[in-house]
Amino acid sequence: MQPMNVLVIDGQGGGLGKQLVAALSTQCPEARLTAVGTNSLAANAMRKAGAPRAATGENAVVVNCRSADIIVGPIGIVVADALLGEITPAMATLANFFNFIILSSMKCKFAEPD
Repeated sequence: MQPMNVLVIDGQGGGLGKQLVAALSTQCPEARLTAVGTNSLAANAMRKAGAPRAATGENAVVVNCRSADIIVGPIGIVVADALLGEITPAMATLANFFNFIILSSMKCKFAEPD
């Protein structure tokens, strides 16, 4: 059985992504974890939190969404121009086509694409 590919996407300061990476690294060590920041600050925060693979930018989001089994991040990753404009329409569109977990505050919701 292959490990699950988990993609963590975050922007701005990477605070939520950092927490997700730390939790997933300890709770799901068998998962293949990849972190992508919409900017270098977010990507670096997730890398320092333990992400074995980290990248930055729109193309990194697009490429890594293709191989992700699960995408986790703030609710803004599915809304174009969210996170103060860091989420491009291409990022939001791709994130909407895959299984994802949206984290907003302390609530968690699993959503499946149509």
